[in-house]
Amino acid sequence: MTFKAVCKLDDLWEGEMEAFEVDGEEVLVVWPEGGEPCAYQGQCPHQDIPLVEGKLDGKVITCRAHQWTFDACSGKGVNPDHSQLARYPIKVENGELLVEVEGVKPLYSQ
Repeated sequence: MTFKAVCKLDDLWEGEMEAFEVDGEEVLVVWPEGGEPCAYQGQCPHQDIPLVEGKLDGKVITCRAHQWTFDACSGKGVNPDHSQLARYPIKVENGELLVEVEGVKPLYSQ
């Protein structure tokens, strides 16, 4: 596995999200309130809208287009509950957030 640095840990605060491109994939890095940083596919599985254009209320990611919501700690769909965000491995090393996208494909609703 090849982890790639996306930002310094100090660049992302608890309760924030930011999008990065990693090896051609749009990755949404989220730091949920009371949790650890996570990395998910950057597009909503509904209609491929960039999730960074939505909002994070601390624990829930909301897509701007049709208000689909996802648990920021797990990527599991809240509304609708049958949806899911693909999750990328992430680690913190020497103060940097690193993400691995190899072998993980974004999920889309049928």
